[in-house]
Amino acid sequence: MRIGVPAESTAGERRVALAPDSVRLLVREEMEVVVQSGAGVAAGFDDASYEAAGATIVNDAGEVLGADLVVKVQAPNEAEIGQLREGASLISFLRPLDAPETAQQLAERRTTAFSMELMPRITRAQSMDALSSQATIAGYRAVLLASTHLPKIFPMLVTAAGTIQPARVFVIGAGVAGLQAIATARRLGAVVEAYDTRAVVAEQVESLGARFVELDLDTGDAEDAGGYAKAQTEEFYERQRAELGKKLAQSDVVITTALVPGQRAPLLIDEAAVKGLKTGSVIVDLAAENGGNCACTDPSGPTTAHGVTILPGANLPSDIPANASQMYGKNVVTFIKHLAPEGELVFDLDDEITSGAMLSHEGRVTNDRVKALLEGGAS
Repeated sequence: MRIGVPAESTAGERRVALAPDSVRLLVREEMEVVVQSGAGVAAGFDDASYEAAGATIVNDAGEVLGADLVVKVQAPNEAEIGQLREGASLISFLRPLDAPETAQQLAERRTTAFSMELMPRITRAQSMDALSSQATIAGYRAVLLASTHLPKIFPMLVTAAGTIQPARVFVIGAGVAGLQAIATARRLGAVVEAYDTRAVVAEQVESLGARFVELDLDTGDAEDAGGYAKAQTEEFYERQRAELGKKLAQSDVVITTALVPGQRAPLLIDEAAVKGLKTGSVIVDLAAENGGNCACTDPSGPTTAHGVTILPGANLPSDIPANASQMYGKNVVTFIKHLAPEGELVFDLDDEITSGAMLSHEGRVTNDRVKALLEGGAS
């Protein structure tokens, strides 16, 4: 089987789908790996490192995209889809619930496409869960971004010039990104509090040395079958914003991570809450690409409102491309081995991992939620 690794075409994307160590694992399985020249340079991997791992380097993107299986980070554009060999396979982030038209284009090309966002959240698939691996990087990077913009240091220092009080960090959402943000802020010496509609995560928050904040709200069953937070009613969000506004006023840094797959990110921080923050405070909004958790977020770049710096946390894993690529590559390799245990792709549609991650196959879109979106139905 021939596996193609093209250079990413999305502006600002510095990751590569397979790092050299991941290529080496596939070559050991007697799979042929073809890498487009320069594909890993932005992540710190030159062509020589890929050749040393056993890959073949080619200059022509079309040759790479014509492989039996193409692996990418970001979804292919229309031109790239047109270069995929008809009937070939693709593994990538494809944003299926946000851009379902890509699924239709892939189906028309008779591509068997697997979306890493659709990977089932089950024990067997944990090592293939690229959303979690990349969220880990995003949560870490969010805290570093905040630390560079905050006009204070994070830890408490006792000096001859007096005692410097630690920064106060508030994390909204205790999923993978939120928990990593908590851990990173604590390592830097901040006092950390966190909130999540899912009370079940309180123990995880506290195990990292942060205080779990409970609001006087009825969240009901706030977690779906996949472990994600469920969407709530607008009345709930209105009350939540009012309660959060009171808590945020004493924070120096706020990191928001609340996302509901396939929907606009819930608005958690309104302009009144931003006004209530201390001058010089920093908000890092990891939901910026999906509308943002903060009313003042500008997804195109940093902005200042009422003396508060608001940073859109768009594609933060790309800011640390070497480790992000290594982690993503390991997820992809494990998935490839699942799909091709004997070195050739075999699609067992009765397997929960294979069918769950599959987006298109044999000329049709296979995911029910994406089909509903394409047909104009509800997600």
